[in-house]
Amino acid sequence: MAVPNALKVPVPFDYVFPSGALFLGVEAATDFDKRGQGDDQLRDKETGERVWVVRVLDLDPEAGKFGGSKELKVKVVAAQQPVPPTSAVPGYPPMVAFNDVMLTPYVDSQRCKSAATKCRSRLAWSVKASAMTTPEQTSRPKAA
Repeated sequence: MAVPNALKVPVPFDYVFPSGALFLGVEAATDFDKRGQGDDQLRDKETGERVWVVRVLDLDPEAGKFGGSKELKVKVVAAQQPVPPTSAVPGYPPMVAFNDVMLTPYVDSQRCKSAATKCRSRLAWSVKASAMTTPEQTSRPKAA
């Protein structure tokens, strides 16, 4: 039996972003347990590498349906901050892709206000990758 918190599903980039992804920004992920103690950047539990949060806009027309956001955060595990490729159209953000995309399910309970009201928690997915590349350089997921 699989432990739900340990379930990691490798998927191709095209499954998560069938119409592509537009780069919006990148920043270091914060380890809130170490905040204020010098280097407070989050480290990957398995590799010890730094974790970076890349914000992207999902270009799928179905994304954001039912009131959801089209903006996603993809955690990239890398020693150095990922650098986006140059844009094909000057003045606009570049299209990006990710290698070795891994999905991890979790329960998003932010919509639960109080015990008196109905809890609207939902299943959500955390997206993790090993590298940010151009869409032409995307590789298939590693075998588990």
